[in-house]
Amino acid sequence: MSSITAVMPYFTVKNASAAIDFYCRAFGAVEIFRMTDPMDGRVGHAELRLGDSTIMLSDEYPDFGALSPDTVGGTPVTLFLATKAVDADLARAAEAGAMIIRAAANQSFGERSAMIMDPFGHRWMLSQTIEQVSPDEMQRRWNAETGA
Repeated sequence: MSSITAVMPYFTVKNASAAIDFYCRAFGAVEIFRMTDPMDGRVGHAELRLGDSTIMLSDEYPDFGALSPDTVGGTPVTLFLATKAVDADLARAAEAGAMIIRAAANQSFGERSAMIMDPFGHRWMLSQTIEQVSPDEMQRRWNAETGA
């Protein structure tokens, strides 16, 4: 039996103070706390509450291997944000400075989803359940869409 209790993303960004402000404005996150590096003022560690989840973040610390997507040329990770109002949340994120990668649209697997890139290089999929679809039905619909 696993002893794991949760998975929480840990973001490394350039300008963590601005990122905290963005996540609060764009997604309604609430700052739990932050620790500021006494040597140079960087955010060494911060935690935010986002719905039922906690996200952690810091400024870059190259000497510890903590590099932002901007420094390493992007990220292959997409953060999935379950929401009850994709369109409203997408508009709020865009107003806060996110770039819309994919507009909100209904998907065959029962979700209304959109994708954004935040100003710090992290990609987010906003998704709202609009229909309960079984895995078999999801596969059937995907096959039909592709002509398989």
